[in-house]
Amino acid sequence: MPHIRILPHPDLCPQGTEFDVRRGASLCESLLKAGVAIEHACDMVAACSTCHVHVREGSASLAEPDDEENDQLDNAWGLDAQSRLACCVKVRDVDLTIELPRHTRNHAREA
Repeated sequence: MPHIRILPHPDLCPQGTEFDVRRGASLCESLLKAGVAIEHACDMVAACSTCHVHVREGSASLAEPDDEENDQLDNAWGLDAQSRLACCVKVRDVDLTIELPRHTRNHAREA
């Protein structure tokens, strides 16, 4: 079972967290189930880039981003070579280390 490690984030996960997920699980849904309140303004259909994350370890195990994900990533704040949309990432057999960006492109956060 793959293990997900979330690096500390001052607002969403101050202490960081770790949890196991089943193979094939959506990274965004897994984060939410683990209590990490990641943004997902488009309801996880790859239309907004608010669930942008940095996959710091384990990214080579993931499927390459498709054109739709790449188009939305262009709108993400703080984009780098390890950027992915959590709603598009399906976890495989390899453990992942995830860093949550400091900001999203949302100006307001829903409660």
